Amino acid sequence: MRFDKLTTKFQQAVADAQSLAVKNDNPYIEPVHVLAALLADTDSGTGSLLARAGVAVNRVISDLNTAIGALPQVQGAEGNIQVSRDLQAVLTRTDKEASRRGDTYIASELFLLALVDDKGEAAASCARRGCSASRWKSPSEPCAAAKLCPTPKASPTARLWPSTPPT
Repeated sequence: MRFDKLTTKFQQAVADAQSLAVKNDNPYIEPVHVLAALLADTDSGTGSLLARAGVAVNRVISDLNTAIGALPQVQGAEGNIQVSRDLQAVLTRTDKEASRRGDTYIASELFLLALVDDKGEAAASCARRGCSASRWKSPSEPCAAAKLCPTPKASPTARLWPSTPPT
């Protein structure tokens, strides 16, 4: 996946996830790092999006911190850190979803959609705290992420609400 296809906000979240992994001496950037970075950025809207989907966000943050603390650590890696297989799989699903929708850029909301299909700790935490994949993806739900994702040809600075919400 090309980094320049990510919206500015999502690029910042991935960079923050890398910093979080380095800070915790983790050898790989995992989905829990990205979700934690998205939730730490109050301007990203991820917390409010998850809250609207029925997720207990504060508990997810606590779960993510616990999961990050339990990840393997490597001393002396000096910032040489890679994307994990799990994160690569989620990013690949995110890219496919963006292509399916005809989006030029990939927003963090699409990452959340791809994440609910994941088997890792980030998705499990969201599920334990009130978000099921069926509810998250259901177009009948008013808080469905699909309604909040950028419209096709979204700009790299796309926000949660496009100028014209999709139908």
